Amino acid sequence: MKNNIKIFYFSATETTKKIVTGIAGGLAKSSGGKAVVNLDFTLPDSRKEPASFTKQDIVIAGIPVYAGRVPNILLKYLNTAQGNGALAVAVVVYGNRHYDDALIEWRDILESRGFRVIAAGAFIGEHSFSRILGKNRPDTQDMSCATEFARQIYQKLTASQSDSGVVSVPGKQPYQPYYRPKNKDGNPVTIHKVIPKTSIDCTHCGLCVSLCPMGSIDADDEANITGICIKCCACIKNCPVEAKYFDDANYLRHKQELEVAYSSPRREPELFL
Repeated sequence: MKNNIKIFYFSATETTKKIVTGIAGGLAKSSGGKAVVNLDFTLPDSRKEPASFTKQDIVIAGIPVYAGRVPNILLKYLNTAQGNGALAVAVVVYGNRHYDDALIEWRDILESRGFRVIAAGAFIGEHSFSRILGKNRPDTQDMSCATEFARQIYQKLTASQSDSGVVSVPGKQPYQPYYRPKNKDGNPVTIHKVIPKTSIDCTHCGLCVSLCPMGSIDADDEANITGICIKCCACIKNCPVEAKYFDDANYLRHKQELEVAYSSPRREPELFL
């Protein structure tokens, strides 16, 4: 395989990063130990300039699923990417509920930006809201699947099947609306404006400031949210003293309902070539 191997991803809590890195690592091993180029667009500074690729690249492109779709906060940036004929593997990672129309939407975005999508996969990672949904995933079994996916991609490439047309994936066109939580009366609610709170346990280490993918946590006062919160929960899951938390009733109700309804059965990765 002559292609340069690149990973292109958004991964606030590193679940998506683990999957795309695993796939790329498998491809690199099959290709005789090629280097993998890392293009992480999680933090704000990394999204200031469009990403550009060439026909010599194969790009493992990963995003998390938010409310069953590609995160809408990323659409403006993603629609500046320049595929220029690069091959792509579309990867979505979701928290054991369902990926709904995220995979077909992600495939379509990549195709519209000049990539040739030759494979696609839906993997499971620990849900951003929860430590129960998809707990500790991707795990060893998931990473083995990522390696096997890489083997199948390599086989397709070396068999000269990469020009066999657009990969078929599940989903609807037009896409379904973003999944919305409901209140106790069963009426749809929005949690867009809900922001994390900060307890007195905060030690002002600044870790949450550096991890926020929206750059929305005030460096001088970690309790002050100055911009959009996308509920990625990077600040909550990485706080060394567990000082970050949500207390909004609708958010907590939604989190609990997801945990009750979708903690089992265990969903497995789905691969499309």
